[in-house]
Amino acid sequence: MTNPTILWLALPFFIGFVIYLLPKLDRILALGMALISAAYAVGIFLQPSPLNIQLIDNFGVTLTIDQLSSFFILTNALVTAAVISYCWQTGKPAFFYTQAIILHGSVNATFVSADLISLYVALEVISIAVFLLIAYPRTDRAIWVGLRYLFVSNVAMLFYLVGAVLVYQAHHSFSYEGLRGSTPEAVALIFLGLLVKGGIFISGLWSPLTNSESDVSMSALLSGIVEKAGVFPLVRCALMLEEIDPIVRFFGVVTALFGVSFAILEEDTKRLLAFSTISQLGFILAAPLVGGFYALTHGLVKSALFLIAGVLPSRDFKELQQQPINTRIWVLLAIASFSISGFPLLSGFGAKILTSKNLLTWQVIAMNIAALGTTIVFAKFIFLPHQTSPPAPLLVGEESKAKISSGFWWAMVILLGGLVAANAFYYQAYTLANTIKPIATIAIGWLAYLVIFKKSVIKLPREIEQFEHLIGMMSLMLILVFWIVQV
Repeated sequence: MTNPTILWLALPFFIGFVIYLLPKLDRILALGMALISAAYAVGIFLQPSPLNIQLIDNFGVTLTIDQLSSFFILTNALVTAAVISYCWQTGKPAFFYTQAIILHGSVNATFVSADLISLYVALEVISIAVFLLIAYPRTDRAIWVGLRYLFVSNVAMLFYLVGAVLVYQAHHSFSYEGLRGSTPEAVALIFLGLLVKGGIFISGLWSPLTNSESDVSMSALLSGIVEKAGVFPLVRCALMLEEIDPIVRFFGVVTALFGVSFAILEEDTKRLLAFSTISQLGFILAAPLVGGFYALTHGLVKSALFLIAGVLPSRDFKELQQQPINTRIWVLLAIASFSISGFPLLSGFGAKILTSKNLLTWQVIAMNIAALGTTIVFAKFIFLPHQTSPPAPLLVGEESKAKISSGFWWAMVILLGGLVAANAFYYQAYTLANTIKPIATIAIGWLAYLVIFKKSVIKLPREIEQFEHLIGMMSLMLILVFWIVQV
C-alpha cells in the first residue's frame, strides 16, 4: 500500500499541471481526482491496521494513514466532487480547477502527515491555494480578503514554525510525539498556529468575513474541508499523547460555545454558517476519538448549506422571512439543517450521539448547551416561509448566472446523499433511548427560537474582526495556550 499512497499524494499536483496543458478537460480531470481520493479513503477504512511510512528516519518525517485519516480524506473527496459539480456549468476557467485540485491534494497531505515539518509544508501550500481561489475574481474586495487571509495564516504559521524548531531542538525529531517533554513555549507556539489555521475559538474570527466575501463554491471548500486541515493535527496529537488530550478537549468546549453564541444572533446567512462552522469544529475537538465521523457529517452538511445559501433570494434573514423561497430549495435546506441539528435518519444524528458518548464528565453540560444552541441556529432556516412558485426571482448576484443548473442538483445528491449513506458508520445509534434526547433538544430549540430569538434585534459588533485585532488576538491566544500548557 506504500507505493499507491505516494502516487495518490503526488497525483493531484500532477493533474493540476496537466489541466493547464489540457484546459478543455479541466472539470473531468478535477472530478476524477476527487473520485480517486474517495476510493482511496474507502480502501484505507477497510484496512485492518494503520499504514506507517517512514520518509526520513533521522528527522522523524512520517506518514500515518488509518481510519481517522480515511474519514477526513473521504470528506475532502466528497466536498471537492460536489463543488466541482456545482461549478460545472458556471464557466469558471481552468485556473480555478487547477487551484482547487492543488488545494485538494494539500489538504489530503495534512490528513496523512504525522510530523511537524511535513504538516508545515502542506499548510503553507493550502494558504497559497486558498488565497488564489479567493482572489481569482480579481476585484479589489476579493484581493483584499484573500490577502487578509494569507497574512493572518502566514503569521500564525511563523509562530508554528518556531515551535517546530524548538521541538526538534529538544528531541532531534519533528515527530508529533516530540511534543511530549518539549518546553511549554514550543507546544504553545505550535498550538497557536493550528488554532488559527483551523479557525478555533477567537482565532477563528477571520472566518466570517472570509466566507461572506468569497463566492459560495469557495466558502463550501473553506468550511467543508480547509479549516479541518488545522483541526486534524490537534485530533491526532490528542489521540497520541494523553497530556495533550485535555487541552484539545478544553478548546473543543469553549469553541463550541463561542461559535454558537455568535451564530444565534447573526442575521446574515453566510456569516451565520461561518460562525456555526467554528462551533461545529469544537464538537470535533471535544471528543477526539470519534472526531473523524463528526468531521465527515459536518463537512457534507456545511458545504451543502453554503451552496444552497448561494441560490437564496437574499442573505438577510429579515428579508427571507418576508419573501417565500422555492419549496424544492427549502426541502434541501431543511434536510441539511435537520442533520446538523441531530435529527434521526441523517448521519448528523449518529455523529451527535457518538460524540456525546465520548465526552468526559466536565464537558457534558457545556456541550449539551452548544447542541441546544445549534438547533436554535438552524431553526432560522427550517422556519423560513416557502411556496412552490416564489413571486420574486430565485437567484441573485454571481450565482444567478448558474440558473440552478443540473450541477447544483448533482452537488446536492453527493452531499445530502452522503448524509444518508453515512448512517452506516454508526447504525447502532438507532435505539429508542438515543432518539428521545435529540428530538427533545430540537423541540426545545425550536420553541426558544420562535418565542425568543426570532424577535431578537441584537446586533453583533464586528470591530473584533478587523485585521489589526486579528493579529493582536494571536498574542492573547499565545498567552492563554502557554498558561494552559503550564498548568
